[in-house]
Amino acid sequence: MAIDELLAQFHEIAASPRKQLGKYLAQGRKVVACAPVYTPEEIIHSMGLVPMGVWGAEMEVHEAKKYYPAFICSIMQTVLELGITGKFEGISAIVIPSLCDSLKSLGQNWKYAVPGIPFIPMTYPQNRKPDYGVKFTKASYEKVISDLEIATGAKFSEILLAESNRIYNEHNAAMREFAETAADHAITAVQRSDVFKSAWFMLKEEHTALVRQLTAELKKAPADEGKVRVVTSGILADSPGLLEIFDKNGIKIVADDVAQESRQYRTDVPEKPNPLDALAQKFADMDNCSVLYDRDKKRVGFIVDLAQKHNAAGVIVLMTKFCDPEEFDYVPIKRACDAAGLRNVNIEVDCQMVNYEQAGTMLQAFKEMG
Repeated sequence: MAIDELLAQFHEIAASPRKQLGKYLAQGRKVVACAPVYTPEEIIHSMGLVPMGVWGAEMEVHEAKKYYPAFICSIMQTVLELGITGKFEGISAIVIPSLCDSLKSLGQNWKYAVPGIPFIPMTYPQNRKPDYGVKFTKASYEKVISDLEIATGAKFSEILLAESNRIYNEHNAAMREFAETAADHAITAVQRSDVFKSAWFMLKEEHTALVRQLTAELKKAPADEGKVRVVTSGILADSPGLLEIFDKNGIKIVADDVAQESRQYRTDVPEKPNPLDALAQKFADMDNCSVLYDRDKKRVGFIVDLAQKHNAAGVIVLMTKFCDPEEFDYVPIKRACDAAGLRNVNIEVDCQMVNYEQAGTMLQAFKEMG
């Protein structure tokens, strides 16, 4: 299949999650919504359910404002708005992790605002790396399994979880290879986002097959040269209106530190005799993310290394408005970029934005700084 045809498929899926939901429901499959940032999709997948990501949408919020103050992350607000207004009709349950204060409030508000879709909490430990942290994570996974069995009637099997762990590791590898290939070949910021975003709305084995085809075709294409190479960082970077400004200014994303994108695919499930132990260890092994506790802030050096490894001119931080974990990390990130001689800019983003003129001016200035 030609590159354009493959990219058109990714775009259609990324832009039409409701259509994907309808497809799986028509197949008789039960779908479970997965809220940001790290939901144990492997468990859901292993139980024969379809995990589907819910990261909000570009929209105006009305009903959710009855539950939230104005000064809270718009991702949470729009997830709740979509639930209240029936956009998730047909979904069997939603799993919401507890990795930031806004996510904790989303779960509590969900119980009252969307009573027709069961809320399943996923409670992660603050200290995830010591043995007691790994045991805590495993116990929380066991609670999620129990809640999923009650909500959906599906049954858990360690044998099937081992197979799902393998499928997710394969998908991680395919996404990492795609990201590296896309860094040097002709693909726009919008098209790159479509590939990452569509992964949230497809079974991972289906997405892996499609991504591998695209990566193979990209490798045959000429190198993409003459662009300003950048690394993006933030929680969300999927707004077509914003990404089109990247493309208009010849700014090429060569790597990312975005929660909805590459942060999902850095860490594989390790080999262990018990697959649930292995999945708990995966969470312990994860690093370099604003919602994962790290008093040494190793993420700062990771971003600088990522930019230097990919010969990037700078780092563009897409700061989700009112996201405390990202805001706490920003100052050391800026200082480290300045010290390393990397251009950097902080652009505030919000799911309710309708005008990107200010962002356009900032990106044009960023381009002309070189």
